[in-house]
Amino acid sequence: MTIELAQEKVDLWIKEHGVRYFSELTNMAILTEEVGELARIMARTYGDQSFKKQEQPGSLSDEMADVLWVLLCLANQTGVNLTVALEENLKKKTDRDHDRHKSNEKLK
Repeated sequence: MTIELAQEKVDLWIKEHGVRYFSELTNMAILTEEVGELARIMARTYGDQSFKKQEQPGSLSDEMADVLWVLLCLANQTGVNLTVALEENLKKKTDRDHDRHKSNEKLK
């Protein structure tokens, strides 16, 4: 699925099942919450923390999809074409950082 198609599918789902988008500010708060849930799994799976005895680990892929979902909602609400935005961002990073990481001793 392309990013463009993902934006379209989310918009269609919202219109068919979600009644309307939550406000942009509400979705920003939800995005922050979802990133926190993803961070919890990452910290416990790949970092130094461990899961609590009664804590269910959760699904890394599902949490990533939740983050993407809300980001797609915000893009739709604010008129951002994420395909174009990502292409422009990759160009910016390439122009700015084309040799930067190759000379980083920490990465060798």
